[in-house]
Amino acid sequence: MTASNLVTELSASLATTIVGQQRLLDRLVIGLLAGGHVLVEGLPGLAKTTAVKALAGGVHARFQRIQFTPDLLPGDLTGTEIYDPRNAAFHFAPGPLFNEIVLADEINRAPAKVQSALLEVMQERQVTIAGETHRVAEPFLVMATQNPIETEGTYPLPEAQVDRFMMKVLVDYPTEAEEFVIVQRVTGPPVAVAAVATTQQLAALQQECRRVYVDPSLIQHAVRLVSATRTPDQHGLKDLSRFITFGASPRATINLVEGARALAKLRGRGYVLPEDMSDLVPDVLRHRLVLSYEALSEGMTADAITARIMAKVPAPPRPLEHDRLAA
Repeated sequence: MTASNLVTELSASLATTIVGQQRLLDRLVIGLLAGGHVLVEGLPGLAKTTAVKALAGGVHARFQRIQFTPDLLPGDLTGTEIYDPRNAAFHFAPGPLFNEIVLADEINRAPAKVQSALLEVMQERQVTIAGETHRVAEPFLVMATQNPIETEGTYPLPEAQVDRFMMKVLVDYPTEAEEFVIVQRVTGPPVAVAAVATTQQLAALQQECRRVYVDPSLIQHAVRLVSATRTPDQHGLKDLSRFITFGASPRATINLVEGARALAKLRGRGYVLPEDMSDLVPDVLRHRLVLSYEALSEGMTADAITARIMAKVPAPPRPLEHDRLAA
């Protein structure tokens, strides 16, 4: 099976379970192909958890759901050393992070020390317990959900951890037509997600994504977009300086390029076009901008700032086909 067919079948498999929410499904597949973690934010009952579980079923991956609660401990995620009295020695009992796809459900319900337990594993793909390093499975992906309307009993995610998520995807209500189909499916016979790929095929597909061609002008465009969040006055956006306390890190630039590669592969191409990158800019930047109090008091959102930056920093023209081949 070709990579294009595999991606098409995976998307079709997810669509049998999830009605609408095409943007969410596309972003989950992009995270899967690019090896990036995804933070999903939306109101209750919008199929956030169901979508991630369907994704794990579609690639026949080992899946573990972790319900984050205020009394959760870091060892509940990473695992711990357990004493065995039979041989008077400690042995490591791996936690739920030692699976291929991990769903951190309502991640903002656990305190910062538990959230920070994900820092090392999300970046280095390893866990260090009692001075010993343990590698997690490959591929390894964290898909996290959070509810934006509840503040009691929740804890904001540390900026260092938020930056490790490749994208933050916002989920909205379905249309009336979509909701009609949702009710039909939920109240009808259950539909199982068919596994269309193995983790070995997924790993090979991820390697193919890294070989997707990205024109240097597009890489420069990603650099300029992210740079504009740090020094907006140098990009003709001086009025935005008072709204941004901290801009995005170089990790945002990397994620823009890797995400654009995955989206190009999802669209059946072996090269990136400007619209591939432009479509992902809000998802890659919205959680990385630290807004000032002035922005919050005036109702200025990260998405509004990103839209201003994209309008001021236009994408380069489409590279000609013969230019791409010559490169």
